[in-house]
Amino acid sequence: MSMGKVLVVDDEPDICNLIKDILEDEGFDVSIANDAAEARKAIRETNPVLVLLDIWMPDTDGITLLKEWKQNESFSSPVIIMSGHGTVETAVEATRLGAYDFLEKPLSMPKLVLTINNAIKTNWLEKENKKLKKLQSFPIEIIGKSDVIQNIRNLIDKISDRNNPLLIIGESGADKEAIARYIHSKGERQGEPFVTVNVSALTAQDSSSEIFGKFENGKLTKGLLDDAGNGILFLKDIVDLEGNAQAKLQDTLEKSSYTRVGGGEPTQLKARIIAATSKSIEDAIREEKFRGDLFFQLNVLSVVIPPLRDHFEDVPELLEYYVNYFVSEEHLPYRHFSTSAQNRLRMYSWPGNIRELKNLVQRLLILGLDETIEVDEVENALGEQSGYRADNDLRNFDLPLREAREKFEKAYLEYQLKQSNGSVSKIAQNVGMERTHLYRKLKMLGIDIKH
Repeated sequence: MSMGKVLVVDDEPDICNLIKDILEDEGFDVSIANDAAEARKAIRETNPVLVLLDIWMPDTDGITLLKEWKQNESFSSPVIIMSGHGTVETAVEATRLGAYDFLEKPLSMPKLVLTINNAIKTNWLEKENKKLKKLQSFPIEIIGKSDVIQNIRNLIDKISDRNNPLLIIGESGADKEAIARYIHSKGERQGEPFVTVNVSALTAQDSSSEIFGKFENGKLTKGLLDDAGNGILFLKDIVDLEGNAQAKLQDTLEKSSYTRVGGGEPTQLKARIIAATSKSIEDAIREEKFRGDLFFQLNVLSVVIPPLRDHFEDVPELLEYYVNYFVSEEHLPYRHFSTSAQNRLRMYSWPGNIRELKNLVQRLLILGLDETIEVDEVENALGEQSGYRADNDLRNFDLPLREAREKFEKAYLEYQLKQSNGSVSKIAQNVGMERTHLYRKLKMLGIDIKH
């Protein structure tokens, strides 16, 4: 797996080729631009993790190019300036304009590699801090006064200061990360890092290295557990974790220490592990896609997030919360939901849960004109969001009873199939049907079950 794309901007081919060879050996994907025009084109077409920029070039000098990029809000790559004719004044000017560092030619390759790795790591941490500050600028809390939400708050009060692993279970869109961040904010680790990794985005070859770090040719590359330190490592989509990484995580939780990929001395586990899933772990264990011993390690403590349809009485408060959120954080115009609009949304099934509600509020604030959001506007937005008007389709009272019943059953079971991520056994349990009978019903209604 590539360590990311590095753009080298220099008009000297020998230096470019030398840097390219060195960095490709380090695992980077390197592209070269020999002048400012090529560099601008490369920046437009790619998103490099870092830019190495020479000062003296034939068309536009590097300082001018750096100033131009830093004025562009979409440009976020760290820049390391290189020069064979540098002065203290030039170095000061480059760092004042936002360069990460200034390196003199001839380049020391070990120093170059170290500076690049430090710049990438620092840039990543700065982005994470900005995300965290943005989250913290609006209170981290669990919204709602229903009994189910109050039960979750009470549970979190008991477990937030524990060091045990924690498993958060909830449907897609239930905002499991928000619950994990709320636990982080309530516990004694609140001042420590909160590191999130989307497990499904990790490649099978590198998932263990990403999480635990690795030793290669005597060189240490730290992992996400190192970044988390004494804080929390939040593993999203834990069921998708690759098999070898599952075994390594299970061993880590059992021993409270871990070893890097490639060896080395064991490192004490300091971070708290919080994992989350929207899939059925029980089904994954039966299908031998997930380790039962890892599940038992993670499931010492668990939080089950109810779907929004199970606490619909909290919808008005959630609507108000996200209106205020988008007004405060994105400076969208304030609008409020009429009583009839709120009631319509209380009765909506919310297949996408909190994420769907949040997206709906954002869309209505962006596109609406009047201060009040009425029920007709809500109906239109729901239709656009789902891609079809299923409610109207099911309310066709002119159909024969048998056809109407089949339409409803098909829509109902397709919905259940989506909510259970294709688990027929879970659907059978939820709808109260015997599994064999359910299979026959799905086949009769023409519902395709994808394994």
